[in-house]
This record gives sequence, structure tokens and C-alpha cells, in this order.
Amino acid sequence: MRGSRPGSRPVRGGFGLVGPRRERHVVRAAELDALALPVGDDGVVIGVDPTGRPAVLGINRPTPYEVTLIGGLWTAQVLALRAAATGARVAVETGRAQVWSGLAQAAGGGQQCVTLHDVGRVPPQGASAGSPVLVVRDCGMRPPRGRVAAGPWQSVLTLLPYVSPTAPRLVRNASLVGLQRVSPDEAEQLGRLLRLPAAAAESLPTLGDGVTLWCTGQDRQFVMTQPTDGETGLLGPARRID
Repeated sequence: MRGSRPGSRPVRGGFGLVGPRRERHVVRAAELDALALPVGDDGVVIGVDPTGRPAVLGINRPTPYEVTLIGGLWTAQVLALRAAATGARVAVETGRAQVWSGLAQAAGGGQQCVTLHDVGRVPPQGASAGSPVLVVRDCGMRPPRGRVAAGPWQSVLTLLPYVSPTAPRLVRNASLVGLQRVSPDEAEQLGRLLRLPAAAAESLPTLGDGVTLWCTGQDRQFVMTQPTDGETGLLGPARRID
């Protein structure tokens, strides 16, 4: 090739040097199943399904994503930690900063990837594909309308300890709803609101600690969140009541 030096590898226009040649790795079609990964989506592993396979929640999305969790602080904190571990920045809007301060200090290995903000005072987060954000709203039974809303690469998780007067609006507007143990009356109300199968609604008052029924418009999935040793050391064992 014109312009190449003796002994040098040829240059392809616009493609750089020709790389070394290696034998191709070929797998027969019958062997492809052995290469399948147990995780069916990209995101945060939130636990295991009834068959023991990982259950994954895709929090970092190019479109707005609203999640409502009617459950315990422990589960919300595990989700926040695991979202931070995937590279997301986590902004916590809360009126009880003392229960989040240990997590904020421990997450990120010294980097400030979890920030705490008073209710109604979450600043713009500047979310992007390279710097996705999860906003966790821990604002009690009647959270005010969020100053920072879900948007591209910015998901919002609203935690409700129980079914409150604001729950129907939050549930209807959510892309994903998580339900943990509730009273029989609350289970009946949620069953109607989400059009749950009778068996699923009746199971809600008996769910164990760490078990969540995750619901979308079409799908229902029970998931057991199992803490790692590090999560247990920081947050304690799974619990529904704080």
C-alpha cells in the first residue's frame, strides 16, 4: 500500500491498523442455551422470583419512569443502594434525614452519589444517559407534589408506608407499583385499584418481610429481596415495619 513503511502492518482507510488474526470461536445452535444469562433485563437486581431467578428492575431509562412502593423503608433503602451501585446518582427527598444519613455516608465508596434533601427542596439533578438519577421520595403518608418530576434518565420512587388518601393518584400515575404487607382492608382497596387477581389481593396481608408484589399494567410478580452481608450490616435484616 502506498505510504506504508517496509515491515509495518497495512492501514485501511478510515479503519486503522488491521488487527491480529485469531481462530473464530464457534458455538453450535444446540449449545446456545448454556450461554444464557439468568438476568433477563438490564438494571437493578431487586431480588429473586418464586423460581429463584433474579428479578431485575430497569430504573435507568430514556423515558420518565414513576415507581410507587407501598411498603417499608428497608426495601426503599436497598433499592437506593443498588441503584447507586449501578452508577446512578440518588437524591433522597425526606423529612427524616437521620434514617438516611448512614446510607448516604456509606454509599459510593467516599463519593457523594447519595444526597439528602428536605421535602420540597430537591434541586434540578441534570440527569443524562451518562449520569442517570433516581429520586427517592420518602415524604410520609401525604407526599406533596414533587418539585422534581420524572424525566429522561431520571426515575422517581415514591415510598408510602401505608395506603393513604394520596395512594390512588400515585398508583394510577405510576409505571410500576410495589406492594408489601398491608391490612386486609388495604388489600381489598388495592385489589380493586390495580385489578389484581383475587388470590394475589388476598395474599397481601400475609406477605413476609422482604417480599414485594410488583405490578405493571399487564404483569404481576412476587419478589423476595435478600440482603447482601454488607446491606445487612448497614440496614439490618429485612423488615416491613420501621
